Amino acid sequence: MRPYLKFLTALAENNHKGWMDDNKKWYLDSREEFLEDVDVMLKGVAVFEPAMAAFKAKDCMFRINRDVRFSANKNPYKNNFSAYFSPKGKKVEWPGYYVHVQPGASFIGGGLWMPSSDALKKIRREIDYSGAELRKILESKAVSEVYSGIAGEKLKTSPRDYDADHEFIEFLRLKSFILSKPLEDRDIDSGKFITVALDGFQRMKPFQDFLSKAIEDVEDGSGLL
Repeated sequence: MRPYLKFLTALAENNHKGWMDDNKKWYLDSREEFLEDVDVMLKGVAVFEPAMAAFKAKDCMFRINRDVRFSANKNPYKNNFSAYFSPKGKKVEWPGYYVHVQPGASFIGGGLWMPSSDALKKIRREIDYSGAELRKILESKAVSEVYSGIAGEKLKTSPRDYDADHEFIEFLRLKSFILSKPLEDRDIDSGKFITVALDGFQRMKPFQDFLSKAIEDVEDGSGLL
């Protein structure tokens, strides 16, 4: 069993600094336990994304502290542990693989969430030229067995410079490009989620390559998962 699920359950019920201060050792032990799982996943991702071999698990894990400056939710901590495996690091706008562990709400995913306007233009241009390739990737057995299609916000109308009857308008209207799969708590507890995550990540590699090709000359920005 992954003890860090117990910690995250307790944190969700006591999300304030006083409780975290009183349970700092429990947090640090739980974080270390999750880092061990992230390290296993990192080594697995490096098999098909060789650039990841240069990273350490701590480079991929997100902080548990929340930025509450512009949020109505003033809870200081996230109720999850998460990590992002991207060949250019988690601070660079680049497609990557994401794992999110939260009691009752765990999932794996990958792609780009709310890419910058420059990156979005480039992705749409790639779809305009090569939408058939993207559709083929999504309809492939490897991808469709695990993912039900691209998730993310969409424009209500067609984007500027593209006709409403464009052959690939369902892709062009997207503002995020994410593939995701939910995970059960029992999969986290047993450790099975690591195998499930690595299988899911490898299956989405062609999708990641499509996005990477589209934005390969975008050097900065946000839009991380």
